[in-house]
Amino acid sequence: MTRPAAVERYASASIVLHWLMLLMMVGVYATIEFREYFPKGSAPREALKMWHFMLGLSVLGLVWLRIAARLVWVAPNSTLEGSAWQQTAAKATHLALYILMIGMPVAGWLALSAEGKAIPFFGLELPPLVNENDALAEQVEEIHELGGIIGYWLIGLHTAASLFHHYILRDRVLTRMAPRRS
Repeated sequence: MTRPAAVERYASASIVLHWLMLLMMVGVYATIEFREYFPKGSAPREALKMWHFMLGLSVLGLVWLRIAARLVWVAPNSTLEGSAWQQTAAKATHLALYILMIGMPVAGWLALSAEGKAIPFFGLELPPLVNENDALAEQVEEIHELGGIIGYWLIGLHTAASLFHHYILRDRVLTRMAPRRS
């Protein structure tokens, strides 16, 4: 089977995974932010934290599907859109987003493990990655929180660049990842 030399849009599976990942990441961020509105130890706060953990781990699973999809299906040719610095910035941002989508869930799992807490995943309990270690838990939590802040900026940059391409440059960068209209 030969791969086509160039395509104009991402494969449907890649598009679905992209937007599903967005929804998952919105859920991850929303649950951890909204937990602040509830008292520590309250049932709603604990439920939001549990959903944060489960959605974060779901992101970890889905990112591997996205990587597989990227390897299986040809991506649109990026040399048609933008200058060399824009293409370099796009590649760097995408790499950083993938690192975020892998690193943040792993860091969360590691932090929970080091705290000696259960790692919930939709009715299952995942095994700890390390033994209980308060110092490690504290370090990993700081890294995880910093990663969350960096994630806001990366997601914002990715979104702003897409909208810039669509509304200012009026090229096809955004429409290549948009769901098809019937």
